[in-house]
Amino acid sequence: MATDASPQLRSVPPSSDFHPEISLSQSPTHDGLHFWQFMIAGSIAGTVEHMAMFPLDTLKTRMQALGASCSVQPVSVRQALGSILKLEGPPGLYRGIAAMGLGAGPAHAVYFSVYELSKQVLSRGDPNNSMVHAASGVVATVTSDAVFTPMDMVKQRLQLKNSPYKGVAECVRMVVMEEGIGAFYASYRTTVIMNAPFTAVHFATYEAAKRELMEVSPDTANDERLVIHATAGAGAGALAAALTTPLDVVKTQLQCQGVCGCDKFSSSSIGNVIETIVKKDGYRGLMRGWIPRTLFHAPAAAICWSIYEASKSFFQQLNSR
Repeated sequence: MATDASPQLRSVPPSSDFHPEISLSQSPTHDGLHFWQFMIAGSIAGTVEHMAMFPLDTLKTRMQALGASCSVQPVSVRQALGSILKLEGPPGLYRGIAAMGLGAGPAHAVYFSVYELSKQVLSRGDPNNSMVHAASGVVATVTSDAVFTPMDMVKQRLQLKNSPYKGVAECVRMVVMEEGIGAFYASYRTTVIMNAPFTAVHFATYEAAKRELMEVSPDTANDERLVIHATAGAGAGALAAALTTPLDVVKTQLQCQGVCGCDKFSSSSIGNVIETIVKKDGYRGLMRGWIPRTLFHAPAAAICWSIYEASKSFFQQLNSR
């Protein structure tokens, strides 16, 4: 009797060391995006936002630095703009834009990617928790400010009237030689203290406004997504900017100290700077530049969030294919 000699096939169990579901390089995180895609989307959004609105940032810096060395009458946005155009021409509004270009991309890549990861970790299944959005924003700003603060300092010194620096490289070299590396982070603590509430208000307001606007007309929410993001972003940016202007004035004066007649402070204490400002200009000195700051952040936030969300949608479609 012949026997069947054909080989028997056996299934081989997978190795216990093989875990494809946790491969970060292959599997997207939340929202269907990879970590590097959040970074690219944030970098593009931040760079376009700051470059597009740079002239208003220059006006804000000039107005906030005016009262540094002596008590002067308040200067309006119109007066500041007219002075720059008369004495320096349109290029005067763009001094320091190279520093902004070098700093905004990397800083916003860190900013948005850390925000998304923090939101994912802290939300625990509740994507509409405003406290989580605020806390994630604070974590993101502490991290990104460490990247952006040095270039922000260089940018503001180049924006000053009669700035002694010809460009980014010269400013960096002279600051290192004359003041040391620590000068680049003299305002870091103030920046974080300012940006923590700014970002908490900004992100919480944005997420809440976006959710409410989408519920107004849910049937057309997808078609109107760009308008919703822009509107929610503009409102959130304007509110956060107005509330944190006093700390922004302190930051500007710390970053510009000792340059073009600005006061040199004995310490980077926020209280010391505030006391000096109030003594010379009164409490109104703490609100210098609030109009251009608000005018900057409202459209800037609209641009930033619109581009960021559009970039995320692009990557989501790309991943789905």
